[in-house]
Amino acid sequence: MTTDTAAPRAPRAPLPAPAAPARPKLAAKTVTLAHGGGGSAMRDLIDAVFLSAFSDEGRAAPEDQARFDLAALASKGDRLAFTTDGFVVDPLFFPGGDIGTLAVCGTINDLAVGGAVPVALSCAVIVEEGLPVEVLAQVARSMAEAARAAGVSIATGDTKVVPRGACDKLFVTTTGIGVVRAGLDVGIAKARPGDVVLVNGLLGDHGAAILNARGDLALETAIESDCAALHGLIADLVAAAPGIRMMRDATRGGVASVLNELAEASRVGILIRELDLPIRPEVTGFCEILGLDPLYLANEGKLVAVVPPEEAEPALAALRAHPLGRAAAVIGRVTDVRPGRVVMETRFGGARVVDMLVGDQLPRIC
Repeated sequence: MTTDTAAPRAPRAPLPAPAAPARPKLAAKTVTLAHGGGGSAMRDLIDAVFLSAFSDEGRAAPEDQARFDLAALASKGDRLAFTTDGFVVDPLFFPGGDIGTLAVCGTINDLAVGGAVPVALSCAVIVEEGLPVEVLAQVARSMAEAARAAGVSIATGDTKVVPRGACDKLFVTTTGIGVVRAGLDVGIAKARPGDVVLVNGLLGDHGAAILNARGDLALETAIESDCAALHGLIADLVAAAPGIRMMRDATRGGVASVLNELAEASRVGILIRELDLPIRPEVTGFCEILGLDPLYLANEGKLVAVVPPEEAEPALAALRAHPLGRAAAVIGRVTDVRPGRVVMETRFGGARVVDMLVGDQLPRIC
């Protein structure tokens, strides 16, 4: 008796992975209300403008949230830092950056000055009907480039379109999360008499650049914004000065506002010297023409740091060794005289109180 046996079957070839869907090319040249309506026009805008800039691996799954591995976050530190900021700068593009670069760097800096390692950002935009699509795409590309250079992801976002006149071209809101380094405890209320106050470079460049870019004054002075992400510089600073008391980026209101907040929260006096302030001559001249004070001008790549006196020299050396800190300087000291006040020793040997800014020296600056 014989038994027939079937020939063995050849193994099945694996199915090819589905190709990422091609992103559509927008036919529309300007943003319309339909692009904010939640339908196919909105999906096409998001695909063509934002996902093409922010995603490196094809179209991301359309979830309503970003998700993070808790173990990976915990490996970077022991606390979560969380911040949000809105950007309404006018003009959208200026020497040294644009609203997209500003949004990414500004949010990274808000995390970094708290001692956090930045991890991810969200991006929400409010777009005025009629904005050229290419302008929106250029902003998205700037955001993507700044985020990649900083080693963070833009993980989630939202898009809204409003009728003409309901906003001015484009408003951007970015939110960021980061992880605070274990053992680091900095804060605005931690300064002590004898501490040293440092900045990482030339002051007032961003405010001067924005005002000059508006073109109202027809000045020929070339001033670029200092817009930059400071987390790398801060990592070096913290390593050199582990006892650092406080860090704060000097954005709206400038260095003067930061120092006043510090003096009030820590109940100390702050004494600074005008001759020690690192300000480029072009900005000084610019301010003299307009009657502005460079201490109140916005910065987008400058921080104020307070360190114990024994750590001042290594802190200054660490700042000056970094490309974003080559013009770093010691600008003053913390004292127990006149708590809550900031006083500046002028170049003529006198003294004046540097008050908190009242109102807005320059609107729509960031």
